[in-house]
Amino acid sequence: MAKPWLSTAALVGALYLATGVASAALAGAAGSGRMVLFWRWSAFVISAVLFAAHIAHEHVRLASPVGRTAWHAAVAAALGGFGLAVAANIHDLASASGYRPRMLVALAAWPLLTGVPAFLVALGAAAGLGARRPRA
Repeated sequence: MAKPWLSTAALVGALYLATGVASAALAGAAGSGRMVLFWRWSAFVISAVLFAAHIAHEHVRLASPVGRTAWHAAVAAALGGFGLAVAANIHDLASASGYRPRMLVALAAWPLLTGVPAFLVALGAAAGLGARRPRA
């Protein structure tokens, strides 16, 4: 039986992926530099809201300890990063210049580059939430 937290992490990771792919498509279709910037920033804002909501869900609603909250948020971020790396590899395959094998590095690098900082930020955020939690 799958662990419930893993389903939540997979869902949040899929939302990160959908946000990244959609905002990239919208930025690519934008008619001005201002709109490109708007769509790129919107991806950051939406991802930050998803990240905060995931931390709040884990730590406040499920009462997960700080470390577990950080780990679950980091797994979701890493899954989103991996999904974006897969999408980037697929995009590169379809490009006119042909596939660059060095893109395979993204499959390992992007989950690490998203998961490790996400763990550290979630650890700090959950610890801050824990300091505010009323004692029983």
